[in-house]
Amino acid sequence: MVNYADAATAPLKNDGTIRLYDEAGFEKMRQVCRITAGCLDSLADLIKPGVTTEEIDRHVLQYGLDHGVVPATLGYRGYKYSSCTSINHVVCHGMPNAKPLREGDIINVDVTYILDGWHGDSSRMYPVGQLKRAAERLLEVTYESLLRGIAAVKPGARTGAIGEAIQTYAESERCSVVRDFCGHGVGRLFHDAPNILHYGRKNEGPELKEGMIFTIEPMLNLGKPHVKVLNDGWTAVTRDRSLSAQYEHTVGVTSEGCEVFTLSPGGYDRPGLTPAL
Repeated sequence: MVNYADAATAPLKNDGTIRLYDEAGFEKMRQVCRITAGCLDSLADLIKPGVTTEEIDRHVLQYGLDHGVVPATLGYRGYKYSSCTSINHVVCHGMPNAKPLREGDIINVDVTYILDGWHGDSSRMYPVGQLKRAAERLLEVTYESLLRGIAAVKPGARTGAIGEAIQTYAESERCSVVRDFCGHGVGRLFHDAPNILHYGRKNEGPELKEGMIFTIEPMLNLGKPHVKVLNDGWTAVTRDRSLSAQYEHTVGVTSEGCEVFTLSPGGYDRPGLTPAL
């Protein structure tokens, strides 16, 4: 049994209830997500060979402070950083450190800011210098998978339609979909119902209703989908050491489809790659 509730009156805890936000809530999400997307834009010129992920993390923190927001990850369940920086075979939740980026690396930077209690969550892939074709292709397929998942969002559809759209395309391009992590409800809470799987069937999962807000964040691997979490309790890597990539947007269900809150203000949703057709 899936429960839906007016977000304005629902308890502020993740109890499995799916919140339905009104226009005022959508406007708050536009505000915080615009800052998140702006930060990701600002990283495009910073990320290059020799830069450390610690430098990237300091930039994320300072950008947030300059714009009146705070990083949601800083202190979250003991996490010590303002962002997640996941390089090459790191699937997600990579922790910033002093190791310089190298030519040909690919890196995902995941940023969530909080503004007046509202959470804006997004991530992008960045090429470090010139990429080998296999890495570039992985980024292209992962981004297209995200777009196909977003295109499946409309009232009356089910969350499984998002997963089916992503899985069908990714596997047709000989990439695998990570099962261990998923998208999630977001808004007044950092992680909320429902879970958004990136695989599945269109007739499965909760019904999408106007006012829902959640992330879509497919993680695709060039090898097999299996991952493991390292001893630090955060860093997830591919078991076969194959490259992994992820793009993430926060979206809201509208009467006709969805609104993407975290679109790049400067058109850098695919930094370092040719524009999508």
